[in-house]
Amino acid sequence: MSEKRLKRKKIKKKLFTKNRLVILNEDTFEELFSLRLTMMNVFVVATLGAIIIIFVTTFIIAFTPLREYIPGYASSKLKKDATELALKSDSLTKRIQENDAYIKSIKKILTGELEYAKFNKDSILAVATTEVVDEKEMLPDEEELKLREEVAQEDKYNLFEKAKPKVTTVFFPPAKGLITEKFNAREKHYAIDVALAKNTPIKAILTGKVIFADWTPTTGNVIIIRHNNGFISVYKHAASLTKSQGDAVRTGEVIALAGSTGQESTGIHLHFELWKDGYPIDPTVFINFE
Repeated sequence: MSEKRLKRKKIKKKLFTKNRLVILNEDTFEELFSLRLTMMNVFVVATLGAIIIIFVTTFIIAFTPLREYIPGYASSKLKKDATELALKSDSLTKRIQENDAYIKSIKKILTGELEYAKFNKDSILAVATTEVVDEKEMLPDEEELKLREEVAQEDKYNLFEKAKPKVTTVFFPPAKGLITEKFNAREKHYAIDVALAKNTPIKAILTGKVIFADWTPTTGNVIIIRHNNGFISVYKHAASLTKSQGDAVRTGEVIALAGSTGQESTGIHLHFELWKDGYPIDPTVFINFE
């Protein structure tokens, strides 16, 4: 027990023994500064200083923009940019899904897998619906037939009636040649095939925008143009394309050269399709290919 008491006394004596810190001039040994200290005072001052430094550092990290300069901490601008990019990526994902659905519908047109009776003319992104109409309901009744006859008689003898054009859209022939296969909706041939010489220029039938221009395994080089008034024109089996997707084209402008590309091609010709509001129509009704 005595040894322990002696050790305690020695430690206590060391902690509370006053020491003098003196700063002297090396040349003259003049005392410039002196300070009386004990080990306990030094320990207390060092502890308080460390606590103050930790508190100040924590305050700077938590409540001031200076924390952005500390490695590992993200800046407020970076968080804002990340949030904006996340919102943009969500909108882009939705847009990509819509474009994928649109491209799938265009591929059905290219491959001929589209069902004519079930195609929805309102939107190719919407679900296809079919409505059966009774043919008897489409027949005119007696009153309607009488009204038609009266109007026909009035128009027949009306000398002051001015002629008005009934056609608002005039199509430019994509190419002149012999039609080897005509439009046949029953056999799902929604196009006409025009025999042409190799590298014959293929022209746009109307002003519009190219929505597809690429190579497909079955129909070779294909270009699709969307026009006003719901018209879409399709040109297949081309040897090469002179326009790209997104390009604007004018009426009569060269968009491709005739060829025989794709597995379904039987020779150098143009496979031309014309669509109106989602329905395939016979191009020869509007265009003279001879």
